Amino acid sequence: MPLPHTPFWYLRHGETDYNAKGWSQGAIEMPLNENGRAQAEAAGPLLVGQGIAAIVSSPMLRTRQTTEIVNTALNLPVSYEPDLREVVFGGMEGKPLQPWFTEWMEGRATPEGAESFAALTIRAEAAMTRVLALPGPLLIVAHGGIFRAIRDLMGLTKEGLTPNGVPLFCEPTLTGWKISTP
Repeated sequence: MPLPHTPFWYLRHGETDYNAKGWSQGAIEMPLNENGRAQAEAAGPLLVGQGIAAIVSSPMLRTRQTTEIVNTALNLPVSYEPDLREVVFGGMEGKPLQPWFTEWMEGRATPEGAESFAALTIRAEAAMTRVLALPGPLLIVAHGGIFRAIRDLMGLTKEGLTPNGVPLFCEPTLTGWKISTP
C-alpha cells in the first residue's frame, strides 16, 4: 500500500562512529559523533522558514540527539514514534554492511535474529500512515533503514545511502514522489 500523499521533511540522524566506519547499527544505541553533531547543527537553519508544524522522531538515542540539536533552531513541538526506530539487524549489528546488506534489502536473506526488509516496510508504512495524519508539514527524524522502506513505499529506488544530517523534502506529484533538498 502506498504512503498517504502528504508532503513531509525527512532527516536521517547525524553521523555516529558506526556510520563513519560503514558498520550496521540497527538496535544498538549509538550517540552522535562530533561530525554528527555538526551535521545536526547545520540542518536546523536550513529548515527554518519551511513551514514545518512539528517534529516526529524515532525514540533512539542518535535521533533524539539530532532532534534536540535541530530543534534549537526550530523550537517546535516534538513527539516520538516507536515504529520509526531503526531496523533490527540481529547478528549483523556492529559489523560491516557488505556483503550481506544487499541480499537482506532485496528480501533474499535475513540475518539470524534480524527483522526482514518486508517486516520493516510494513512497520514503516503503519508508522508513516499514523504520522502523516497529523497536522503538517512535519519533520520526521529517523534512520537510513526506515527511509529505504519509505522510499520503497513511494515507488522510488531503495538503493543508495541516505546522507546523515541532510534535510530531504518529500512531496507527492501527479506521477509519484519527488525528493529534494532545501
